Amino acid sequence: MDTRVLYITAIAIAAVSGGYYYYSGKGNKLDTEGSRSMTYTAEQINLTQTDEQGNLYVRAQVDRLEQDMQKQTSQLQNLNASMYKDGKVDATFYAKQAHGYNDNEKVVLSDQVRATKILAQGQLELQTTELTGYPDSREIETDKQVMVQSPQAEFVSQGLKANLNDGQYEFFNIRGTYER
Repeated sequence: MDTRVLYITAIAIAAVSGGYYYYSGKGNKLDTEGSRSMTYTAEQINLTQTDEQGNLYVRAQVDRLEQDMQKQTSQLQNLNASMYKDGKVDATFYAKQAHGYNDNEKVVLSDQVRATKILAQGQLELQTTELTGYPDSREIETDKQVMVQSPQAEFVSQGLKANLNDGQYEFFNIRGTYER
């Protein structure tokens, strides 16, 4: 048998196999699998995010971010964020550490957490050691002790659940001073 025939047959088999491999999507699946197992790190981040209508939604500064694409988690250091509503700052959040889960559907702030809600008559400031937030629904909660300062009162609560959209706050086992 002529070697030219063997060579052409080998090229034809390789082309058919390569075409099948490429068009079956296995090559793309391997690329995707490889990128999912990657961990990304960035420092000195400034984030600006808009909502579906193009209005400013969030501005944040983070000293360091580490994101695991496979686990869909993120770790942030020194988070300083502002949430906007109708073009104005509506709430601010600060924490030394933050951990995001399920592509940041749930964010747990920890270590010197300070959350401030801007009100018509002043500010409502919350200080705690840990606070869980759900950015999409704009809800926050904790079972840790919370120090609360507002224009009308100062008190300590053992836990909190709040909806930042409608201003509904639920505090537990309150001790403090109220204005009369």
